[in-house]
Amino acid sequence: MPSIFTRIIDGEIPGRFVWRDDVCVAFMDVRPLNRGHVLVVPRVEVDHWVDLDSETVAHLMAVAHGVAAAQQAAGLAPDRVGLVIAGFEVPHVHVHVVPISTMAHLDFTQADTSPDPDDLDTVADQLRTYLAQ
Repeated sequence: MPSIFTRIIDGEIPGRFVWRDDVCVAFMDVRPLNRGHVLVVPRVEVDHWVDLDSETVAHLMAVAHGVAAAQQAAGLAPDRVGLVIAGFEVPHVHVHVVPISTMAHLDFTQADTSPDPDDLDTVADQLRTYLAQ
């Protein structure tokens, strides 16, 4: 059975994509830890990131780096951009790219379970604009 991320990548479930290429995609997290939280996900469905080939890992990090730069340029005004690779909630590698101003912004127990859909769309549009440059 495909993971929820594969279903999003395949268009079975809607996603707010900010990046797509042959190796990975990046889309808005629907349970953001902080405003602008993005997931970078390889197209290949692998459970644990250490099982990915080094080229895919390097590509995911390069895309996460670009997303972080876009988060800063888009006016989200984070003091830092945090990265987390945990993988407990979905058995498909994903890199959390989170604008943060405090370590508390990386606390998964504080995720916003009902973010404003219009704001998610707005931030996705802003990030897409910067990533397209």
